[in-house]
Amino acid sequence: MSEKTPKPLTEAQQKILDAIEKNDVLQLKSLLSEKINVNFVDGNLMSPLQHAAYKGNKEIVQLLLDQGADVNFCEHQHNYTALHFAGLSGNREVVLALLLSGAKTQETNTVGRTAAQMAAFVGHHNCVAVINNYIPKSEVDYYTRIHGLEMQQYLMPFLSDSLHKFIMEVNIHPVKVVLNLQNLAGLADHLPDIKKVVEMMCEKEMKRGPETNETMAFKFHYLAYTIDELLKFKQKKEKADDKKIDVVELFIRNLLKPGKDGHLESMDAFIKECIREFPYRESTLFRQMVTSLTGLDPPSALSIINAAINGQKGFIDNISVCSTCGEEKPAKKCSKCKAVQYCDRNCQRLHWHWHKKACQRLSQGVETTEAPVKPDAAELSSEIQNLLIS
Repeated sequence: MSEKTPKPLTEAQQKILDAIEKNDVLQLKSLLSEKINVNFVDGNLMSPLQHAAYKGNKEIVQLLLDQGADVNFCEHQHNYTALHFAGLSGNREVVLALLLSGAKTQETNTVGRTAAQMAAFVGHHNCVAVINNYIPKSEVDYYTRIHGLEMQQYLMPFLSDSLHKFIMEVNIHPVKVVLNLQNLAGLADHLPDIKKVVEMMCEKEMKRGPETNETMAFKFHYLAYTIDELLKFKQKKEKADDKKIDVVELFIRNLLKPGKDGHLESMDAFIKECIREFPYRESTLFRQMVTSLTGLDPPSALSIINAAINGQKGFIDNISVCSTCGEEKPAKKCSKCKAVQYCDRNCQRLHWHWHKKACQRLSQGVETTEAPVKPDAAELSSEIQNLLIS
């Protein structure tokens, strides 16, 4: 690589870099009030956007992007893009802002590492997950239009925003997937259409040739599989003609059902079957997951697909998660046993069906390996009101 000689900075350019270094948002706004080209480099061949990304200041990054900063502009001697620097900063909001502005995720530095790989190297797994789960909204919008000889679009336009958020969700715990289907506007009422589109996106991803992203293809398959299982479950319960049952809640309870050793055997079986049904069995990712599943003392199936989609975490990670949906760093906990944590009251309510039999023992510091007694279907009444979340 030939060395590049940077041009001397003008006074205005130096002031911009000084404001970024000091995280002085007001000063930068003033400097950018006049039309100025921010796609320049300093003596280290770094652009203002690259500096801001490394500082991890979301507001400054957005100011520069709004001013016309080229998100993929790079003259750095080691080919570290703004996205590389954002990944090194550890700020997932900065990473997402760059991705939404068109940052290329597969660009490598001079040692052949992508932004996600560099973020993983320094332990910023939140940034890795954002990059690995990102897909341009245009990929979803494609299905809202009629193409060729088609008679109608596969996706109604008003569902595009919700589906894009659904696909980009980092937390892939199956309960969280189901809750997202419920909570994102319009999805719950159009599950067959959502499933069809996600399946088509999986197939499309595997036909990109050299640009195929097996990770995203498997995630699309996993989301479609979960939707399909939910639809089958609904149809089965509808045939039973029991309208008093909240089908989605019952589906979630089944996923959370603990086995004799306390492990979530139903969820593990659910995810293993999903992996088995991945149609692209010659893919490297599929073989890696199968190898992990069939090894000696294999980890849980959820941890295997989480590592495949969001990246492998190091041994230093010891982050608490919601006992219901797997969301990291939950704000609440069971006020009685203090042993399990939840995002909110809804997550506690969904888990209480199984937790209540172990709660007393956990509160006394006694662990149980016995399977909990299955409560009757009319349960989940006022009992949970006695366990207010702290």
